[in-house]
Amino acid sequence: MSVNRYQPHVWVLPVDDANRQIANGFVLDPNVQNYRIQVLDVVDGWNEVIKRFLSDHVAGMEKYETRYMILVLDLDDRLERLEQVIERVPGHLTGRVFILRALSEPEDLKPDLGSYETIGLAMARDCREQTATTWGHDLLRHNQGELERLRQIVVPFLFEH
Repeated sequence: MSVNRYQPHVWVLPVDDANRQIANGFVLDPNVQNYRIQVLDVVDGWNEVIKRFLSDHVAGMEKYETRYMILVLDLDDRLERLEQVIERVPGHLTGRVFILRALSEPEDLKPDLGSYETIGLAMARDCREQTATTWGHDLLRHNQGELERLRQIVVPFLFEH
């Protein structure tokens, strides 16, 4: 299903298939207004995510002021990657770009949290209910700042009330 580009909506740009599956699990939450979120095709590699964002999505964000982007990365235990991505996001778009990431890789979440779909569903529930059951996991808790921004900006239009 496509989003209405003239209404508030979110595009999710995942770094790999595991992150795409988690994002798809999030969208499966029955309270998510799935016509307001679209998970894009996988982009191979964290550096390619930012390149593709800059080449393919910046112009669209400038055209559609109600578009938000979530860049989903793996840090592979390299925290400097986050700063490298943040530095490349155009300043006028930083309020509408969110960077979510696993500290290592999403595969490392499965033993504690279950399948990727289950993880995504649990993340959606946490967003909706303002809890941190899943987002508080050791490999995800560093997303707290981005999660708070998402809760303020995106959650109000993404979830049914």
